[in-house]
Amino acid sequence: MRESGAAVINGAHVILFGEDVEATRAFFRDVLELRAEDAGGGWLIFALPPAELACHPSSGPSHELYLMCDDIQATVSELEAKGVEFTAPVSDEGFGLLTKMRVPGAGELGLYEPRHATPLDL
Repeated sequence: MRESGAAVINGAHVILFGEDVEATRAFFRDVLELRAEDAGGGWLIFALPPAELACHPSSGPSHELYLMCDDIQATVSELEAKGVEFTAPVSDEGFGLLTKMRVPGAGELGLYEPRHATPLDL
């Protein structure tokens, strides 16, 4: 039972689908160094940093996931030193700096340095 005044939603569960789940798990565990819990049988569930959600207009439904950082140039350099391949140069979109990195076995993932106030700043 939820306490009075408690938020209805208390977190988010993100799922990445890919062709080589072991390579993808190794990337998040060993390269990005995210903490993980084994939910059984090697099924890793990773802790994510705090998140925010934005709703943008579009001609059809779609979803994107970007990991956020405070200094995109330093983060790119650190991850490149660990062998991460970036598939797009850092671009200045006004509201923030964006790039994309290759996730082994699971396509691309965005990296974002916001230049706007975020709910995480509260």
